[in-house]
Amino acid sequence: MFDASPLTARPVAVMEIGSTGIRLLIAEITGDGGWKKLDRADKPVVLGRDVFTTGMVSRASLLECLSVLRNFKELLAGWDIAENDVHLIATSALRVARNREVFADRVFQETGYRLVIVEGIEENRLVYLAVRFALKNTMLRLPLFWRGGAMIIDIGGGSTEIMLLRHGKMVAAHSIRVGTIVLDQHSRKVSGILLSRERYLTENFHNTIMFLKAEMSLDAVDTFVVTGSDTRIVAGLIGKDGDGTEWCRTIEREQFLSFVREVKDYSIEDCVQKLRINYGDAEGFVPGLLIYKYFLEQTQASQVVVPVVSIREGLLVDLALGVDPDLREDFFSQIIASAVNLGRKYHFDEAHGRQVATISMVIFDFFSKEHGLNRRERILLEIAALLHDIGMFIKGSSHHKHGQYIIANSEIFGLRQEESAVIANVVRYHREESPSSEDVSYIALQSEERVLVLKMTSILRVADALDRGHAQQIKIKYIERRNENAVFHLQGDTDMSLERIGLEEKAALFEDVFGYRIILTQG
Repeated sequence: MFDASPLTARPVAVMEIGSTGIRLLIAEITGDGGWKKLDRADKPVVLGRDVFTTGMVSRASLLECLSVLRNFKELLAGWDIAENDVHLIATSALRVARNREVFADRVFQETGYRLVIVEGIEENRLVYLAVRFALKNTMLRLPLFWRGGAMIIDIGGGSTEIMLLRHGKMVAAHSIRVGTIVLDQHSRKVSGILLSRERYLTENFHNTIMFLKAEMSLDAVDTFVVTGSDTRIVAGLIGKDGDGTEWCRTIEREQFLSFVREVKDYSIEDCVQKLRINYGDAEGFVPGLLIYKYFLEQTQASQVVVPVVSIREGLLVDLALGVDPDLREDFFSQIIASAVNLGRKYHFDEAHGRQVATISMVIFDFFSKEHGLNRRERILLEIAALLHDIGMFIKGSSHHKHGQYIIANSEIFGLRQEESAVIANVVRYHREESPSSEDVSYIALQSEERVLVLKMTSILRVADALDRGHAQQIKIKYIERRNENAVFHLQGDTDMSLERIGLEEKAALFEDVFGYRIILTQG
């Protein structure tokens, strides 16, 4: 999503336009994949109040944002940061603003910065990267995060990001359009009093809780991790400092719940005067804590873990991924774990999916020169292979179309919308039908994405044919090129009648795309 060259140490800047303010973080990315903070700044704005009330960024808020960004640009000039190392992102408020394109254009014309509006599932990804970085660099002992059940929750002005992990692997990731400003506004509309917020919260998150429980028992959540600014304030007031670490603090469960009960009726002025926090932070302080309290009470976690990080640190980690192969591979494994859990939700044939994925990866790796695809696109193919039959949950005869619908309308952790669209199209065409100019979902892809779909689909069809009997008996020893043929040398002397029939039906696209006719041989 973000282009950067991670090969040499250099300063970078991350600016986030949020619902309540614009925040700047300047850091140096080092050549070994690490980074260190150099400077930071933040200015309050009332963007969320505009957008969540009228659906638009007002003229006054636009001018206020432009003024802040111009001031930040002057600050950045002193750090000699290259233009392509300045990253400007926006979250929930601008995601839903009807004039977001006009806003982004004005920002570019006035400052030269290209604004990237981060979608909800992408925000989840960046929050996870920040949390993982913080927990890996803390002196705290948090073994249950890696060996038990964990919930990561991040609350902004307009959305709540939730992730569930089991044994350190992603089970589910969701972005919910309820945040501190939304909660406060809607609860006031209901009855005009602050006490209605808890009732509104319970009614609006009830279905979310039921959905989460269907994915993983919340009783199994041992580690409750929160990353919002509200809990960072609470951690500063009553939390433990994590044995001297700068990255993480903890609050005992009952201490946190007691604090929320104490302040739940505070007005904004009470928060400013009694807790000595600034007005901008005070606006969403109590609503945010009520949301955290509600989710904490669904779990058995004994403490609240507060990493001192945000989406901005997550973006810094993302920029350093290219020189940290361990972190990159761990992140890819979380994407696969999320995809597998989506498949389990729809009772997919996991053994068949994994077999087809394994064969697909062998073919992908061997023909790397022919397809020219990268490591990220390899992950997309693996997910498509795992989930290609997910539509069987609805109906077998049209399972490719149902599978396309399920994937296009589901959240897989770590995938952007355009990547999910590519996977959905690969699943749609993994049978015999060829992509059509009459298919709106296929034509809606960019031209390079349509080529990607063809390459991935051709490989998936071959892999699927080689497990046509769903028996997981075929193992490829090696592949060799012989003129215009690709010879697949298979282990053993298993009867391959079904696979040969399947290959005759499904290998034509591979031959068209890569120019090789596939021949099977055993022994």
